[in-house]
Amino acid sequence: MSAADFTTTILVDQSREEVFNAVTNVRGWWSEEIEGNTTQLNDAFDYHYEDIHRAKIKLVEVVTNQKIVWLVEKNYFKFTEDETEWTGTKPTFEISEKDGKTELRFTHVGLNQEYECFEICRDAWTNYIQNSLKKLIETGKGEPNATGKPQTENEKKLSKS
Repeated sequence: MSAADFTTTILVDQSREEVFNAVTNVRGWWSEEIEGNTTQLNDAFDYHYEDIHRAKIKLVEVVTNQKIVWLVEKNYFKFTEDETEWTGTKPTFEISEKDGKTELRFTHVGLNQEYECFEICRDAWTNYIQNSLKKLIETGKGEPNATGKPQTENEKKLSKS
């Protein structure tokens, strides 16, 4: 990981196990349209948001209640010159205890300011981690996207173009 990789952190009252289970429930916080398994080592899933973003992701490291690392094996963006940005990057979820609470640190290893998608991706990840995933952890209900259900301003703009 480098200082340039996008990182965001949340702190919650729930246990590390509850946070881990929420992270692996990708349909509950990122997209209702995930296809495939999202909980165990070597599971692979497909993500898509309309015709704007598609990705094939594999779980390459899973340490129960501590860490989950995804590898983006394939990626397509409709809105970038290099449609394959993200390919080879590693979204990483690290779970630890801090001051009697549970900390979730999300780092998208490889996602940096040199990527054309950086601002849109930063805003999207911030929403999905700080808002949707946090709500799923705290209340049992997140705010994932789906066709016709954009969750960020950029998704709304891109859905119209």
